[in-house]
Amino acid sequence: MPFIPLALYIHIPWCIRKCPYCDFNSHNAPNNLPEKQYIQALLNDLAQELPSIWGRRLESIFIGGGTPSLFSAESMDELISGIRALLPFRPNLEITLEANPGTFEQEKFKGFREAGINRLSVGIQSFNPQHLQALGRVHNQAEALKAAEVARYAGFDNFNLDLMFGLPQQNLEQAVADLQQAIDLQPTHLSWYQLTLEPNTLFYKHPPVLPDDDLLVDMQYAGQALLQQAGYAQYEVSAYAQPERECRHNLNYWQFGDYLGIGAGAHGKITDHFGQVTRHQKYRQPAQYLQQTELGQARSETQTLTAADLKFEFMLNALRLKSGFDLELFTKRTGLSSETLQEPLALAEQKGWLVIDQNHIQTTELGWQFLNTVIQLFLND
Repeated sequence: MPFIPLALYIHIPWCIRKCPYCDFNSHNAPNNLPEKQYIQALLNDLAQELPSIWGRRLESIFIGGGTPSLFSAESMDELISGIRALLPFRPNLEITLEANPGTFEQEKFKGFREAGINRLSVGIQSFNPQHLQALGRVHNQAEALKAAEVARYAGFDNFNLDLMFGLPQQNLEQAVADLQQAIDLQPTHLSWYQLTLEPNTLFYKHPPVLPDDDLLVDMQYAGQALLQQAGYAQYEVSAYAQPERECRHNLNYWQFGDYLGIGAGAHGKITDHFGQVTRHQKYRQPAQYLQQTELGQARSETQTLTAADLKFEFMLNALRLKSGFDLELFTKRTGLSSETLQEPLALAEQKGWLVIDQNHIQTTELGWQFLNTVIQLFLND
């Protein structure tokens, strides 16, 4: 079996307050977070997964949520030390922690850095007080502005800022001002994406007034020009980075690498020694997850992917990459012949959505505008 990189995603499901646009598996934090119990459950969960990845090493770790930075630095140190005891790490392993500005405490974040976390992803979303309130964020403008300073003070020279556009009642000038403010803080990476109304969210049930399509396009083009001018290269649909500062963990997703998922509601994808690919999911509710992990049964679902699944899921991810991909990668990651892609590839090229240069596939600017339609070509071809 060809080498397939392995990453680890860790889900910590609690946050101070559920945001009205959030469709992630997050729950309002109780007064007494069960930190020690949950850390032990995560390590037990990982131990239960070891037979599926014997002999492999970790390429990256991403701790997401919820708001993982609600946990103490001591808990994070225990977690990372425990993982290191179970699995070998590649040199210079990227370990990312998601954080919100409202949970920033300088000494706490120094502790995270000392525990081995070397990359932060900070959920700013907006610097505008009106929009922060509309989004239900728990931090204020001053905390958002101070986030980068606190990160650098704590020793993080690699951090991402999450920012959205297309917010309720937002105009073009406000969207550009938000992005310029983020650029001025000089993060190494920016995740800049449009607010969407996802099912099972408060915004979906009670939709706010959002900018119309023409205004959204103006925001996107103005923002992309600003990012390019500031030296941030777009490498994925909503990801922009300074040179060599792309998120390695997320690149592994887009390149259809393997990843373990541990924690309440976490997903994983693993290729076995025979090339068979399975997806797994853990129990979503924190209390049930803790109980099932103690019983040695953290997985709630396991699915073996068919050839049709593999083809569609690979393209769903790889077409998001601005630089495109080689057909050889498709074969290495799925075990399928690239011949299975020829008909939909030819149709997409004919429509001007893809450029095919020998064995390299890349989405055109027109294809980016119709990306969901392009991806659907590989669903039932």
